[in-house]
Parts: sequence; structure tokens; C-alpha cells
Amino acid sequence: MIIPDNTKAIVVGADPLSPRITPAFLEYAQARHFHIDPARVRAPQDKGRVERAVPGVRDDCFAGEVLLTLDDAHVRARTWCLDEYGLRRHSRTHRRPLEHFRAEELPALQPAPTTPYDIPRWSTPKVVRDQLASVAHATYSLPHPYVGQTLSARADTHTVRFYLRGLVVKTHVRQPPGGRYAFRNVTALQQQADQAGPVIGRFAAALLDGPLPWTRMRRVYALLSLLKRYGPTRVWACTAALAADMLDVRRLQRMLVLGLATPPAPPPARTLPRARYLRPAHQYALPLRPPADREESR
Repeated sequence: MIIPDNTKAIVVGADPLSPRITPAFLEYAQARHFHIDPARVRAPQDKGRVERAVPGVRDDCFAGEVLLTLDDAHVRARTWCLDEYGLRRHSRTHRRPLEHFRAEELPALQPAPTTPYDIPRWSTPKVVRDQLASVAHATYSLPHPYVGQTLSARADTHTVRFYLRGLVVKTHVRQPPGGRYAFRNVTALQQQADQAGPVIGRFAAALLDGPLPWTRMRRVYALLSLLKRYGPTRVWACTAALAADMLDVRRLQRMLVLGLATPPAPPPARTLPRARYLRPAHQYALPLRPPADREESR
């Protein structure tokens, strides 16, 4: 267990009951399998517990030593723990610290890590209109429902994960600065246009028709924004534009603004006049007699 002194690099908000730990350090603690118990707020006794061992190590281990490199400090600290301080009897427990460590603390320790910790980089990118988000000077694609939202991104050496309210929404392979990992889902965009209506779907298919359909995706996005602005009742202009082979979204917008998208009113229903010599149907009925009358005539 580690008792940090409420430093801002570890503790975001100090609280005696539920302190908030920074995501980076909390993830590091979970990766190394140790527990964090921040010091109590405005409690000098915890600060003494945290810094109690500092003067002893400073004065007894390193004081008066000539240490030129960090490796020299490691060698001196190991010798001091095993041969000097580790063999002194404690004033309260009357046990040697080295014996106590090997008997009780060493069996509870986790195996030492064999690889250095991969320090992640956290950021809060916003998903722009093109379904893209920038992390560490690289661009990544996100699903369309997250356009306009601000996500939390975690980038390590190999992967980049995007979170929304603690849930993973997308995972990408880490790209170098300036790289681009954008999956242009033209099929999903066409399906979105088909859901808006058959006329919008045919117009979007005509816009995307070509050898490089992903270069025309912006036009389909503009078409869908016109649908949201003017409503599905005024999409008759798409039918007129398709009939005239006009695939310009800007001109389509001008048609909607000028009111040229209103379909012509159907002609009033007319009833055909009765013909001059047309007689009613009952005049063509034969004077058939009942079956009883026919038997009597025989």
C-alpha cells in the first residue's frame, strides 16, 4: 500500500472518505497491483508517517558518501539495507528489519516487473464533422453517432482507445505523428441516406457514383444536413434534380431557399359526363319469368 501526500500528480481531489485519483496513476497502480490510500486532509500525523523514513535514509545511508553516479547510489543503498540498517534491532519490536522483511513482507510481494511501464497519454479530443479525432498529432476515425462529442482518449505505445463516460467506443492501432487512420465507411453513409427516404437514397447514390466515392462523402453530409434543416416534406426537389441530372448540392439548397421545391398541385378530379345515348343499366334487363310460371305454360 502507498500513502501519497495528496500531491496533485496523484490526487485530483483530497477527501477523507472518497479521494479522487488521477486516471494515469490509478491505471499504473492497477498494472503494478498495489493499493493507494491518500493521506487524510489536514492531518499532520499522516504527513509524519509518510516522511518518517526520509531523515534516516538521508543521514544514515547517504550522508558523507561520495556518490558520482546513480549506480553508485544503488550499490550504497543495497549495502546499507543488507549489512547495516537491516541487522540493527528495532527499538520497539526488538527485531532486525531484514529478518522481519524476509519472514512477513517478502512472501506477500508480487513478482518484480520484467518490462518498463508503458506510460499512456490522456487527452480529450472532439469528434469533428468528418468523424475524425486528433490524438498526439495523428488522426483517427470514430463512428458517426459520436460526431460533435468530446471523448476521452488513451494513447500508449501500441494502441489508442476512445472512451465515452468510461466505456470504450473505439480502438485503433497507434499511428505516428502526422499519420491518419480513417476508415471511410461509404456503405454506412449510403444506408443512412436510405433511411431518410427513397428519394434521398437515390440522390446520395448518384452523388457517390464514381471511381473514388469517399471524395464525395462531404456532399452527402451536406445533403443530410439539408434534410434536417428543411424536413422530409420538401425533398421533392431531389426528384426534380435527378430528372434534370443536376447533382449540385449548392443549387439544390438554393431551390429549397427560393421555394422551388414545392411539388405542383395535382389537377382536380373530374367526372366524365354521361354520354348522350347512354341508357341506364336496368333497361337492358331481360323480362325473365319466375320458374313456376314457366312450368304452368308447359
